[in-house]
Formats: sequence, C-alpha cells, structure tokens
Amino acid sequence: MLFILGLSALIVPLIVNQQLVRQEVPIMIGVSLLLIVLGLDGTVSRGDGALFLVMLAAYTVILIRQSRAASRAAAQAHPTEMGAMPSSKWDRHWSVQLALIVVGLLLLVQGSNWLVDAAVTVARHLGVSELVVGLTIVAAGTSLPEVATSVMASIRGERDIAVGNIVGSNIFNILAVLGLSSVLAPRGLNVSPAVLHFDLWVMIAAALACLPVFFTGYLIARWEGAMFLGYYAAYSAYLVLAASQHDALPNVRLAMVAVVMPMTVITLAVVSWRARRQLPG
Repeated sequence: MLFILGLSALIVPLIVNQQLVRQEVPIMIGVSLLLIVLGLDGTVSRGDGALFLVMLAAYTVILIRQSRAASRAAAQAHPTEMGAMPSSKWDRHWSVQLALIVVGLLLLVQGSNWLVDAAVTVARHLGVSELVVGLTIVAAGTSLPEVATSVMASIRGERDIAVGNIVGSNIFNILAVLGLSSVLAPRGLNVSPAVLHFDLWVMIAAALACLPVFFTGYLIARWEGAMFLGYYAAYSAYLVLAASQHDALPNVRLAMVAVVMPMTVITLAVVSWRARRQLPG
C-alpha cells in the first residue's frame, strides 16, 4: 500500500472507486485485524488457515456475483461496446489462454524459489535476520508484478486497476497465501514477537490511513502519494536500524511516535473534515 500506491499516485492522481471505500477497504482492515487476533498466541494454526480459506471462498463468490450483475447491467446499457470482440486473435481460444496461465504460474513458482534462496543467502552473508530480508528484499521482489501493473495502469489512465490491484492483493495475501501456507505447514506458521508487536500494527496503520485518504473526494492526490512513499522509506529505515541495533534507533522511534505519526493523523483528520464539509447536503 505505502510503496505502490505512493509511487502510482506520484505519476498521476488516482481515482478511487466508491466500492473500494465501502467494501474492499473495510474487508482489508477486517482481515488484517483478524490476523492479529489469531496470531496473539504466536502461531497461525492450521485451523486459522482453514478459516482464512473459507473466508476467501466466500469473498470470491461475492465478487463473482457482483461482477456478473455489473456486466449484465453494462451489457444492457451499452450492447454494442460490450459485444465487440477483442482485437487479438491468436490468444482468443480458451486452450491458449489456459496454457498461458499454466506457463506463467510455473515460471512464477520457479522465480519465487530463486528469489527466496538468494534472499536467505544474502541475509546470512550480511548477518541480517531473515525476517528483515523478508520484510524488505523479498517483499519488494514479490511485489514487482503489482508495481508494474499499478504503474502501467496509472500511465494508461486505468486508475481503478491501480488502486484495486493493491487492495485486492492485500486481502488475497492474508486469506489465500497465509491461509494455504498455514494449512500445509505441519504445525502452522510461527508469528515472531517482532512481527506481532510492530510489523502487523504498521500494516493496520497503513490500512486505516487509506480510509480518510480515499474519502477525500475519492482521489489519492500526489501529496498523499508522497506521504505514503515517505512512510515506506521510514519503515524500511527503521527495519535496517533495528536489525543492526544502531545507536540512532531510539531517536528515530521517538521521532516517529511523538512527531510524525501525530502530525499525519491531524493532517488526515483536517483533510477529511474539509472534504465532508464540501459534500452536498
């Protein structure tokens, strides 16, 4: 959210679909809070993972039904445009599309294996914990497809895709990735104290920050994108300082807690209040 939305909004202000604010963002916040609650015992058990997968199935069914209803309404309103065939011919058949999906998944799995192996090797060589590498290098590497999708969508004017891609990805990462991983792991997934006491709360804070930003005219302005990017840079710097136990860590923590975060909350509150006053009625 912080890096990709920030970068995309810097390219062009992003228009936010009202459904994202009313449905997807609250769902994202809800599953994030649920993850914290289930992880309080230090593990995401196989039962927790099964619950995530059930929620994913229900959420997917809801999305499919909503999409079909929207498609029928669009087809009735614009029958000519909706009935037009795609310009590409070579990949029109379902068998070609299925083959492309399979090849893409195989390449993605192999690339993921290389990325994880290389990241672990780098972490051990530099003496950095695997948690920090996972939160920075691996997180950035696995987010590259989302970065490319959102940036290209912003450039081409498909700004709904740029925002929906990130929100949907966060929901999928918790419900599907964590859910399936914890179900397949013999004893579930361990939640380290550092993640439980800091990183998960940063995730919640970033998700909550989306609501007032999205509500301000359903637009992510460039200055809001710059703010998101600044927070991501501060978060990454904090992880590096914490891993190396740098002397500046206490001062950085104090500045974030006592100055930056309260100023951000006040700014978002004022902007939201002004936006509410400008609404008709």
